[in-house]
Amino acid sequence: MRLSILAVLLVGLCHGSWVNLVWSYDVIDVPAGGRLEGTVSLEGMVPEPKGFNLITFPDPAYCGRISNGQGWRLLHDFVVGPQAGLKDAIVLLEGVEAGKPFEVSVPLIEARDCMFQPFMTVVRNGHAVEVINMDPVMHDIQGYETSPEAGARVLFNTPLVMNQQHNRGDLHAIHNHAPGKSLVGPIYLNKGRRTFYMQCGFHAYMESWAMAVNNPYYALTDGNGHFMIDRIPAGTYQLVVWHPQTGPGVTKIVTVKDNGKLTERISLPAPKGHRSAYRVVENPRFGPDTLGYSVEIDPFVERQR
Repeated sequence: MRLSILAVLLVGLCHGSWVNLVWSYDVIDVPAGGRLEGTVSLEGMVPEPKGFNLITFPDPAYCGRISNGQGWRLLHDFVVGPQAGLKDAIVLLEGVEAGKPFEVSVPLIEARDCMFQPFMTVVRNGHAVEVINMDPVMHDIQGYETSPEAGARVLFNTPLVMNQQHNRGDLHAIHNHAPGKSLVGPIYLNKGRRTFYMQCGFHAYMESWAMAVNNPYYALTDGNGHFMIDRIPAGTYQLVVWHPQTGPGVTKIVTVKDNGKLTERISLPAPKGHRSAYRVVENPRFGPDTLGYSVEIDPFVERQR
């Protein structure tokens, strides 16, 4: 079932200390565009993944197809490469009013194997995000818009019905899916809201983030923390680097020259201490036997570490 959940962004102010956004963007030729590339790294210890005891949530057998082998589902919201490169950080240039065309289409988020994919999405200002359920279980989609000044606001809470293309009792079911009609119309963010957070109300380990952009000069870092933005018009802009779990991010002024190449190496601070009440602990009171019936949690799709 296809669910249109977000059309963003109706804002006049921007996130944190970012510069004011422009309302329009013009497409022009950029014959001598510059290039910005580099890496984003995580500074400090990589936080432990959040742990969710599967017997405290619905569908423990199906969602446990991905788990740690002891009945825990892990949310790896920090993916860090061998050289501390941070995946899924967004790098963007603010203040570009004209340049290359947008290449992004309406982003598609899949609920598959009880996780939202991708974890981080970029959406064009005024466009929508769509969510499709690829699972034979129901999910409850809770959407929040966020800003550092006003915090989070609930946008909606609506069910995402199970995919009827599956055999409900077959954990090995193949993901056949025929998208259906959208369930909910577009929902707009308030002034000053720039990021969107989505979580499943039934399965708290399912979450996804989206950020709205006003120009196509952005990139998401890969598994090694690398990014590249090309065809940039010459000028001075504000470079913004942000990851949803590292706080307000980093901003700095950069100047791009015609046919120039600019390299930036930026680090984001790792959070310290316990980030959440969700932790993997050994507690016999929260084992499968406490359900009062037999349930087998077999991580045959992925054994998480």
